[in-house]
Amino acid sequence: MNKNRRGSIELSFGMIFSIILIIVFISVAFYAITKFLDFQNIIKIEKFGDDLQKDIDDLWKSDQGSYEKEYSLPLKIQSVCFISSKEGFENMIFVSKSIIEEKLINHIDIQATTVGSSDRACFENKNGKVSMILKKDFGENFVTIK
Repeated sequence: MNKNRRGSIELSFGMIFSIILIIVFISVAFYAITKFLDFQNIIKIEKFGDDLQKDIDDLWKSDQGSYEKEYSLPLKIQSVCFISSKEGFENMIFVSKSIIEEKLINHIDIQATTVGSSDRACFENKNGKVSMILKKDFGENFVTIK
């Protein structure tokens, strides 16, 4: 009769250990999925900056042109702003609820881009898309973003 009791106790310890392992595996899986999604957002932000810089460079190398471009961004980014400082430093920032990330963009006319809006021009992220008009007229040295 003692043997049966011992077997049932060992089985319950095995079950408890199995349940603990399942909980640990599920927790690690959720952690990995969240990190993967964060990594995906970082890639989207970097791709946006690279695509914008490539489009600006292509237009900057041409004599003139104007076209509207739509770029994808993560939903956590509320807007994209171009700022002009007194030192002439040109920069683009991503504004969200929790972070502000900066990226340098070359070959833009920051004064023409931010005209009429103090020192910044912001473009709102609508459903993961940001639309901008890139423009360069004949004789201009830099690209204007509207």
